[in-house]
Amino acid sequence: MTAETDHDLSREPVAAHEPSPRSGSIALVLLVATGLVAVAIGLMTLGRAQAQPYILGILAVLAMIGLFNLFAFAAGIIRFVDRNLDDPVMGRIADHAFDGLAVTDPRGHVVYSNAAYLTLTGAPGPQDVRPVERVFIGNPDVSEAVFRLLKAAREGKRQQEEVRISGHDGSQGRWLRMRVRPLGTGKREAKYAVWSIADITRDRERQEDVFQELQHAIEYLDHAPCGFFSVNPAGELAYVNATLANWLDHDLAEIGSGGLKLADIVSGDGASLLSSIVAVPGEVKTEVFDIDLRMRTGKTMPVRLYHKLAFGADGAPGPSRTLVISRARDERSDPDRAAEVRFMRFFDHTPMAIATVDRGGNVVRANARYAKLGQALGLDSASKSIFRAVSSRDRHLLIAAINQAAENQADIAPVEVALEGTKERWGQFFVTPVDGGENDAEAAIVHMLETTERRALENQINQSQKMETVGQLAGGIAHDFNNVLSAIMMANDFLLNAHKPTDPSFQDIMQIKQNATRAATLVRQLLAFSRRQTLRPQVLDLGDALSDLTMLLRRLIGEKVKLDLIHGRDLWPVKVDVSQFEQVIVNLAVNARDAMPDGGKLIIRTANVATEDAGKLAYKGMPAADYVRIEVADTGTGIPADIRDKIFEPFFSTKEVGKGTGLGLSTVYGIVKQTGGFIYVDSEPGQGTSFHIFLPRHHAEPEVQVEQPAAVTHGAAKDAALAAEAKPRADLTGQGTILLVEDEEGLRALNARGLRSRGYTVVEAENGVEAMEVLAEQSGGIDLVVSDVVMPEMDGPSLLKAMREKNPDIKFIFVSGYAEDAFEKSLPEGQQFDFLPKPFTLSQLVAAVKETMAKQG
Repeated sequence: MTAETDHDLSREPVAAHEPSPRSGSIALVLLVATGLVAVAIGLMTLGRAQAQPYILGILAVLAMIGLFNLFAFAAGIIRFVDRNLDDPVMGRIADHAFDGLAVTDPRGHVVYSNAAYLTLTGAPGPQDVRPVERVFIGNPDVSEAVFRLLKAAREGKRQQEEVRISGHDGSQGRWLRMRVRPLGTGKREAKYAVWSIADITRDRERQEDVFQELQHAIEYLDHAPCGFFSVNPAGELAYVNATLANWLDHDLAEIGSGGLKLADIVSGDGASLLSSIVAVPGEVKTEVFDIDLRMRTGKTMPVRLYHKLAFGADGAPGPSRTLVISRARDERSDPDRAAEVRFMRFFDHTPMAIATVDRGGNVVRANARYAKLGQALGLDSASKSIFRAVSSRDRHLLIAAINQAAENQADIAPVEVALEGTKERWGQFFVTPVDGGENDAEAAIVHMLETTERRALENQINQSQKMETVGQLAGGIAHDFNNVLSAIMMANDFLLNAHKPTDPSFQDIMQIKQNATRAATLVRQLLAFSRRQTLRPQVLDLGDALSDLTMLLRRLIGEKVKLDLIHGRDLWPVKVDVSQFEQVIVNLAVNARDAMPDGGKLIIRTANVATEDAGKLAYKGMPAADYVRIEVADTGTGIPADIRDKIFEPFFSTKEVGKGTGLGLSTVYGIVKQTGGFIYVDSEPGQGTSFHIFLPRHHAEPEVQVEQPAAVTHGAAKDAALAAEAKPRADLTGQGTILLVEDEEGLRALNARGLRSRGYTVVEAENGVEAMEVLAEQSGGIDLVVSDVVMPEMDGPSLLKAMREKNPDIKFIFVSGYAEDAFEKSLPEGQQFDFLPKPFTLSQLVAAVKETMAKQG
């Protein structure tokens, strides 16, 4: 605290109790004792009677002297002083100290003061000494400082203040440092305060001189014709001179307060160059860099940096001292320097890491991108070998390429290798020889392009293509299987109709039917993987759907596994096929159960994922949008990394033979993909597995009242057939002419036989071309066409369009092992048709035919 006051030191004197020097000695004590003994002997010679008055008088005098001393001690006139205080050495140290010293009692009276205190306070003598508050209380600024000192003295604390005392009549003032502290730590000593006053005028003058010189130096540095900055190891700009701030159009006020970092003013990867200097403990290094600085407006300016950096004994860098020379004028005036600036910009701003190396692979020169790569890979700044950037597994490939360049060989093939580091990263190295004659300093130029993202994209595309190829294969197999199963199931129905339950062979026929049904289920799973199954999506609340599945899931996973269902709040609606969604959850729950043979925990968690949150996720291939996430996590054995990419492939299974088909997760994958969602897996061996399913949020659209033709109700024929099976006594007979188009002769014959057995007239055709000929020859007309979809020469959709041109009202049922949306896209809008998926039974076929003829008629 500093304050100034013009104070009159000629004030009313205050008495000071300064202890006088003690001159007592043992001789005086002996003299007094001898006198008292002599008086006593003299009185004894006078006799007892005559001596008694004298003895009483002497005792009275001694009593009065003792009583007076007691009253004087009580009044403080006489004090008992420790002999240590009378030590001449200690007393002279305090008396002749340079700083003024004074001791005040609890009432504020000065009980001791030295000569320096008298001089500094202007007291003529010891009797005129005054306490500090009486000397400097005149000016309000000084009074505030004195008040704080007095408060500290009363509270037994230490306090220090610095004040400026103005001189008389314009003379130069003085700076005083005033301190106060308790005399001691004891209870009584703490009530006494020790004051010290020191004249610090010369110290202040020296500080002001240094400050003025520093101000001049800063002024010179700020307005120098070149820039200057200092950056700390954290990359923060600690100082920038006014010239550089003006070049970059930055406000000096925001620099040095954490407002700017080195990366904010350096363009591209130039900041990595400055932090790539090899650390040498205890040394100072100066490097020259040609880079571009970035202005606040976004423009760049070419500069040359002289970057000076000192390293501590431990190799840690200190703040830099960096000189900045603008090369913008060179770029305009000197063609050679302009070419050099352009080259350096190309060299440092290229997206490839470039370095020149010697025969041993040590980096001689490198651009900013290479420096940034080294930092990203976590390489030690002391490492100058380019081989350290490459994984030890592939390092020999780069060594061989550089050896070829050192032998001046041309057309060296690019080398793609894994890079060093904790994460998997890849880079492609292009090595070319340096035509340097006998100079071995630089043997090769190495260009490196990181290919991590490209390889990840290639792997993703390859995996997608593989899954698509397998899906197409699975779909084709499923279609052929459906034809075979349809024939088996149709023939089986004829056998069941011809045998009674009491026949010995009836149970064998039922066994054939059950296995055919099981085979049809496997085919549906193949179709689910290939995304060619029929889906009937509807708007669904996932929370309600999962709650309905709770009891089923608990029975499936058993008592050893605990089910924990965590619902997100206000879940968005999704549009999915309910039965297929349930199959997804059931399949994942069964897999989780099998992964926890000794028990564990199954967690199913739901939550909304907004567009901005989806964009931050690390899952590849999923665009940013609103999703509802379903997480199915277990605490099981986990999935090894080497098979994690194969789990969605059909027929891939880690279970024992006979305990799984390998279609569970492939079915899940196909259903989720066909629904428009995404599925990802996170798993570590021994840490459990988490499947993350993202279903797109459904946005409700205003309903439009349109007359729905029969064709729009896809699956109506199948629903009718299922209803017919539920009521076996229903009348499934009918009349009319049916054109049956099927390229599989055996299946066509069985279907025709079944329809004829129910009273229909059936005309057969092997393909679409033959069907058109039959239609032209049929004089009585065709009431209904039942056609396969995939046929040679003319497929089903083409047949529909051709027949509708001749007869717009002709009725149609497509039968196929594929989903109807696989061919619906090739039909003109507004076409009416029904669909019956293969394989189907005889009752399903005749029920669909009767329902379609009645509905469309």
